[in-house]
Amino acid sequence: MPRVKRSTKRSDRRKKILKRASGYFLTKSKLYQAAQEAVERSLMFAYTGRKQKKRQFRSLWIVRIGAAAKLNGMSYSTFIDGLKKAGNQLDRKILADIAANDAAGFTALAEQAKAALAATAKAA
Repeated sequence: MPRVKRSTKRSDRRKKILKRASGYFLTKSKLYQAAQEAVERSLMFAYTGRKQKKRQFRSLWIVRIGAAAKLNGMSYSTFIDGLKKAGNQLDRKILADIAANDAAGFTALAEQAKAALAATAKAA
């Protein structure tokens, strides 16, 4: 079997890891093995962070919608239920933006939700 010395491949791979680890504390930015462990760990945190970001934004949107719904005399759950019964397809991101930037538009949506809830209550 031929001997492989890996000159440029190895140095390129190590350079890439050390570049990613620049700014890390002490040996984690200088020595390859410590840097590799730190970079792998940071990539795992980055992966979970991308998932957590979605959760955190959804909860922020729900808080904003709930606050605006309270101003219109409804709870968050009744507001969402009313919108679904009214056939409104707006998602929470858009609803939160409307709640923050367009109070009159959100009030119109709240009235639409109230009307749909009243109509289903009469039918039942």
